[in-house]
Amino acid sequence: MPVDDASPETLAPTLYRAIGRADWSRLAAGMEQPLTEAEVVQLRGIGDRLDLTEVREVYLPLSRLLSLYASATKRLGADESAFLGEPDTTTPFVVGVAGSVAVGKSTIARLLRELMSRWPGTPRVELITTDGFLYPNAELERRGLMARKGFPESYDRRGLVDFLSAVKSGAEEVKAPFYSHMRYDIVPDAHISVHRPDVVIVEGLNVLQPPPSPNDVAVSDLFDFSIYVDAEPDDIAQWYTDRFLALRRGAFSNPSSFFNVFASLSDAEAVERAMGYWTEINLPNLIENVLPTRHRASLVLRKDRSHAVESVLLRKL
Repeated sequence: MPVDDASPETLAPTLYRAIGRADWSRLAAGMEQPLTEAEVVQLRGIGDRLDLTEVREVYLPLSRLLSLYASATKRLGADESAFLGEPDTTTPFVVGVAGSVAVGKSTIARLLRELMSRWPGTPRVELITTDGFLYPNAELERRGLMARKGFPESYDRRGLVDFLSAVKSGAEEVKAPFYSHMRYDIVPDAHISVHRPDVVIVEGLNVLQPPPSPNDVAVSDLFDFSIYVDAEPDDIAQWYTDRFLALRRGAFSNPSSFFNVFASLSDAEAVERAMGYWTEINLPNLIENVLPTRHRASLVLRKDRSHAVESVLLRKL
């Protein structure tokens, strides 16, 4: 399958600063490591190889940069209100985190929530995943979309836009639906509440998608900063398979799990099943819908085969 030509690497000389891992890690000089090894292990997703070194060299500087952006945006909002002679109505700073399945974006979002909350200007950070805005399975079945779960059309895009619009309007409480990975479905009458924090992190496959029509609002229109987690598709395929095998031995073995049927598969059968899902569903979604949005990100984290970040591309202001 062809890959889009508008890659950050192509655009870097004009739109992005390309920063290698060694140079990026120097930005952490003098910053105190706020997390323990046990905390990092708790934040790490299945298959991720996140360690204290990666946290210190990559994500600590990134969290500081995001905190600076958030604080500067808050000051600008206060200055604008003062200029207009109105009360300060500064609203939460919203960060989007996008990328393929199995690339580690959920771990990164959780980690950034913890790190950003340690900086003085952003003590209250909330995390929302777009899984909560998937249509319930019954609705997906009705629309004939169960085999395309995770594709843009399987999400309640309007619901997500309305949620973020309420967040950016400064509403005191905004509720998002709750998705259970164990049940593989939306949980009726369950929700996650956001109470006007300093920062809201929104993590999901398709958060950088353009609007379906010129008159619509894109989810990314409501972001103040966005991150795309990038890697070679062949590497992501291996991580996806490794994660599937780990889940088969763990979460899938729970009798209550939607995926319990996979627990009895042999290793060879599990690898075959995982690669089937990758090639038939996840890779086409990556190539058709997720990867083409990479150039829309404020910052791109490029991972190597070991799952470690090898370079950072930061859009120029």
